[in-house]
Amino acid sequence: MNITVNGDAMEFHGPATVASLISQLGLDQGKVAVERNLEIVPRSTYDAVSLADGDRIEIVHFIGGGDHAGADDDHWTVAGRRFTSRLLVGTGKYRDFEETRDAIAASGAEIVTVAVRRVNLATPGAPMLVDYLDPRHYTFLPNTAGCYTADDAVRTLRLAREAGGWNLVKLEVLGNVKTLYPNMPETLKAAEVLVKEGFEVMVYCADDPIAAKRLEEIGCCAIMPLGAPIGSGLGIQNAVNIRLIIEEAKVPVLVDAGVGTASDAAVAMELGCDAVLMNTAIAEAKEPILMARAMKAAIEAGRLAYRAGRMPRKLYADPSSPLAGLI
Repeated sequence: MNITVNGDAMEFHGPATVASLISQLGLDQGKVAVERNLEIVPRSTYDAVSLADGDRIEIVHFIGGGDHAGADDDHWTVAGRRFTSRLLVGTGKYRDFEETRDAIAASGAEIVTVAVRRVNLATPGAPMLVDYLDPRHYTFLPNTAGCYTADDAVRTLRLAREAGGWNLVKLEVLGNVKTLYPNMPETLKAAEVLVKEGFEVMVYCADDPIAAKRLEEIGCCAIMPLGAPIGSGLGIQNAVNIRLIIEEAKVPVLVDAGVGTASDAAVAMELGCDAVLMNTAIAEAKEPILMARAMKAAIEAGRLAYRAGRMPRKLYADPSSPLAGLI
């Protein structure tokens, strides 16, 4: 019997089930999701689903892609889930899983984004992200990084839900390789399908107040406009549009992409964002763990400044000491 597994032709002798295939490949059933001929295979049926000659199998897993409340418990809520850290971090681009683990711990993040990729069948026993980041401690946010069509994004998140059982996901549908700017027509199309299927969709989008409002109307649980192109580190390029999106939104708004350093994160929070998501700014810093600590502090400082309310901007000086009684 000849089947294709993750794009590679494989030959098996005698009858086989999905469970026996996973066993022969040396994989852990609890850490992977399986698709057979473009249809998800529920984990509970692995022993019962037989393989047939010509089947195309995809096996995927997640890759890198405490109490933080203040005295007044300034938490935020998305899709009915309550969080105290307003910093979300990605899990890609680190040197190794140990650095990933340590940087995320230093950031204080409670939500981490994870990409969905094929299992490497050549090294079935290799460490996986879940060996270093416990899904019982962190909220995994599967994303559709690398997807350029609505169909690919929907398919990816269906697999992600099967692999981990989570409905809370991050949708991103990219427009082109050079800018990684969101393809909004495809994003809207995918969002409609996913919401109808019961997913709780946090969505990466353009800094366009009209498109952002449409995504909210579809049923997305959080709007995530880019601050600047993904991985650019340019900081918030259009503060006016971000502010307009925040003013109109009735769901959380998070800046997603473009943060380069701590001051960028503080600016996003001072605009009134509920949280900030970043990856490259921490992972590609010279000292990622130190930068993770800096970002944690910046998010907290920016949030406090927003709540405090900044002083008015003035055209001229205004002395703080009274002139009465001047010597």
